[in-house]
Amino acid sequence: MHFHSTSLANSPKLLMLSTRTLMSSLSFCPGPGITSVEASILKALQLSPTIAPEITGARWQWVGLRRQLKFMQDAITAIERCRKPVIAAIQGECRGLGVDIVTACDIRYCSKDAFFSVKEVDMGITADVGTLQRLPGIVGFGNAMELSLTARRFSGEEAKELGLVSRVFGSKVELKEGVRTIAEGIGEKPPLAVVGTKAVLIRSRDVSVEQGLDYVATWNSSMLLSDDLNQAISAYTHKRKPTYAKL
Repeated sequence: MHFHSTSLANSPKLLMLSTRTLMSSLSFCPGPGITSVEASILKALQLSPTIAPEITGARWQWVGLRRQLKFMQDAITAIERCRKPVIAAIQGECRGLGVDIVTACDIRYCSKDAFFSVKEVDMGITADVGTLQRLPGIVGFGNAMELSLTARRFSGEEAKELGLVSRVFGSKVELKEGVRTIAEGIGEKPPLAVVGTKAVLIRSRDVSVEQGLDYVATWNSSMLLSDDLNQAISAYTHKRKPTYAKL
């Protein structure tokens, strides 16, 4: 897996994951056609019962496997939990664990040569670190079901039609520069408002409208105590660059 995170505009407001190829790559070296998820399962089955030596045989394999899977789930969910907006810039192949990662990001863009696949069913396993939980909310339940059961490869253009990515760029260079411009634009906005918007959207996704409204009322009743609103209004009125409070 090849990606790096970039904190833009010398501020702690936003992260960008710039991806070249999101696919299998662990310290464990899988054979041809083995996905990163399968590699992790094989690795988990090789764990030694050092923490609970009384657990042996098949029972230990189950405990070790479940512990490894929960660790991987938490690692992917950490992207979503990051209070900064996380943007994925995808080029090339994105399958298996790659789809798990990008669906945990807040915004996704890709180049026209990108392609995607929820590949796990072809490998004889059920995707288990986030795709089946997050993809339906992004592309719709029916589309997520079809993509997950067929494991078919689909293009960046189709990903745009499905809503998996927000925009398809013509080349790697255009992708990098375009996403950086978008990220810098977000980075210039009031940090409390940006962080709050992400937090409220994610919270509202998992609760009723009434609960979401109650959550944002509680959030803003404390966040509006900052001077950011006055700064934004004053800057707009006097046509100057605002100075916002740091997080």
